[in-house]
Amino acid sequence: MKRRQKDTARDAPSDAVVPGHHSWLEPRRRAAGIRSFRCRLSFRRRWAVLLFAVLLRTQWGCVVPRRPTGSFEVVRDKPSYVLRSPESVAIPFPEVLRQYSGFTPGEDWIDLRPHMELRVEHAYYRDGVPRHGIFGFLGTEVAIYQVRVGGGLRLRSVRSMKHRPMDQLPVQRLICAEQRRFRHGRFFFALVFRRSANARSSVLLSADARQEMDALTSRLIRSPESVCEDRSAHCTVFPEACSVSLEIEVTVNRATRTVPYGSTVSDVVVHPRSIRMQRLDAGRMTQVQIDASDPEALRLPLLPNDRITWN
Repeated sequence: MKRRQKDTARDAPSDAVVPGHHSWLEPRRRAAGIRSFRCRLSFRRRWAVLLFAVLLRTQWGCVVPRRPTGSFEVVRDKPSYVLRSPESVAIPFPEVLRQYSGFTPGEDWIDLRPHMELRVEHAYYRDGVPRHGIFGFLGTEVAIYQVRVGGGLRLRSVRSMKHRPMDQLPVQRLICAEQRRFRHGRFFFALVFRRSANARSSVLLSADARQEMDALTSRLIRSPESVCEDRSAHCTVFPEACSVSLEIEVTVNRATRTVPYGSTVSDVVVHPRSIRMQRLDAGRMTQVQIDASDPEALRLPLLPNDRITWN
């Protein structure tokens, strides 16, 4: 009898209810099988996506040129030496400063660039005496402004004097706070102001956009009074008794030094036997290959944050 029941269960259709067979388990088994299949499919899809991403990244790296990781190199050339960049671009020494800040020897102005410093030294005199020479001289105050990376000027330090005449502005107030917030700055070494008996004064011009700076520069060269009169927020005319210079910070043998903008390597080393130099390029310090035994190679202009180790 039992054998006959087994044969009946074996021969019954799959959708038939067989005595002794747990038909209620079939939906759960089918659901478990579907979930298992989905998990295997999902796992395969994840691997496929990952493999595709790896291949895409590999191919993209081959298509897009990577920035060279070489070094600068000072190369002998005529009529002047050149600085070869990591991208193999040859820059003649006279062009190094011009490309960095628009400075050209003999021109009247220079653009302020990040990490430069504007040093303002103002001399004070007794009332009623000429503002030059030694007669009536009382002392000086010095303010140093640093050009910020995001634009504008930051007052870095002030050296005040005692007994400054109360009717004469302190040095840190010669450049107003509003002008220091402009993104771009341009320093003019000497401009002639005809309304002031042809007095020659240095000028700081500021603007938020390059186009605006160029437009103000054109007006300033034609008629300085039209831009700088009435103490404009875009313009500062430094007094006759004021000396203004541009400086940069470099590191020489692990010591920070401040040198005038336009200084060269030969200004900070003396008869070197060897030189190891680094320069900031695209946010990282990059080696500069330079021959310490070649005096002409040492005429390389310095830029802010240069690092030099020599002996």
